[in-house]
Amino acid sequence: MGVATAPSGPAQGSDHAGPGRAHWLRVAREVADDLATDAVTREQAGKAPFDEVSRLREAGLLTLLIPAESGGGGADWPTAYAVVREIGAADGAIGQLLGCHYFASWSARFLSEPGPAERVDQRSAAEQWCWGGGFARQEPPLTLSRTAGGRVLDGRQSYATGVLVADRLAVRAVRADTGEPLALVVDPARHGVRIDGDADTFGQRLAAGGSVEFDAVAVADEDVLGSLSADEDVLSPLAALASPVGRLVSVQLLLGMAEGVLAEAREYSRTSYVPTHPAWPAGTPHDAQVLTAYGELTVLTRSASALTQQAVEALRAGLTRGEDLTYDEYADISVLAAMAEAAASRAAQESTTRALDIVGTRSASSLLGFDRFWRNARTHTLYEPAAHRLRDVGDYFLNGAHPPFVLPA
Repeated sequence: MGVATAPSGPAQGSDHAGPGRAHWLRVAREVADDLATDAVTREQAGKAPFDEVSRLREAGLLTLLIPAESGGGGADWPTAYAVVREIGAADGAIGQLLGCHYFASWSARFLSEPGPAERVDQRSAAEQWCWGGGFARQEPPLTLSRTAGGRVLDGRQSYATGVLVADRLAVRAVRADTGEPLALVVDPARHGVRIDGDADTFGQRLAAGGSVEFDAVAVADEDVLGSLSADEDVLSPLAALASPVGRLVSVQLLLGMAEGVLAEAREYSRTSYVPTHPAWPAGTPHDAQVLTAYGELTVLTRSASALTQQAVEALRAGLTRGEDLTYDEYADISVLAAMAEAAASRAAQESTTRALDIVGTRSASSLLGFDRFWRNARTHTLYEPAAHRLRDVGDYFLNGAHPPFVLPA
């Protein structure tokens, strides 16, 4: 639906037998069109997106990445990225919610042994879980302690996506005795979990973000997904791909926002433009500055899209190599993802800002809702600053340093 979308590339088979890429892209477009019809009013109302999650669930998008034999859609990450981008173009907050869900629900596949990961997949598919939370490092960290009654989780996660509507939370905690970081899955209905919708951000208001407090929450062995240690003796190159996988979720969301605002601005220019020159036909924009702005933003967004496609293809190849993947290959993939994120961040910020200038004074009208694109993009880039990615790229280029294992907020 975006004005600057890159070619989707040849249809690819999914990881396991399932409906296929074409089916999921069609479903995503239908859901995106549905979300777009009331995006402005929903964003202004700012209610927790239970209805939106129901739309995703009914369309089968929540289980898209789960293998078909475990009851899911059997799709691959390139397909999931395309879905996030399509949804993000219509509603950036719901795109973030869905992207977070995909990353969190997939985490067991990266960090756990095959048996436990399969059990997580099966339950998630059978019960149609919506996942929230995140594994980004925070201070002070959540702590996992061992008591006479078993292990318990304590602490406060200051912000996490999707927590207001989640059926399961994926969180990062450190062992109190060793300091090792671990990935956990927590049922938000468990005793000792308190969720607060206190985020009150000026953008991404429907991403269901908030804080979570854990007060001696019981943690069973099966709730521990695996280690998040960046030590190469612990973290395999394949597991380390969780970092670029998460980074590329952010990239697709940013590109969706850029394409979404350009598509809406173009529609406005075509149908609601008020000419100021008597020789210009009504409704036809001929302002040279407007045409130049559209050209610049299209080039910027398409360039970021092409770089992103390179990163996605490299990631796909890395996932295919599996346990044969090397750390050097992981570093190449991670750098490409960092480059794509920096480019997409610039495209989203430029497009959502300059689209307001293209539309003109009417973009200040809350009825049109053009401001939501800027607010959504700016909020997301504050949590995922491109400067960090550029530093990683520069260090790799100059010194050959492998990018750090960083998971998205």
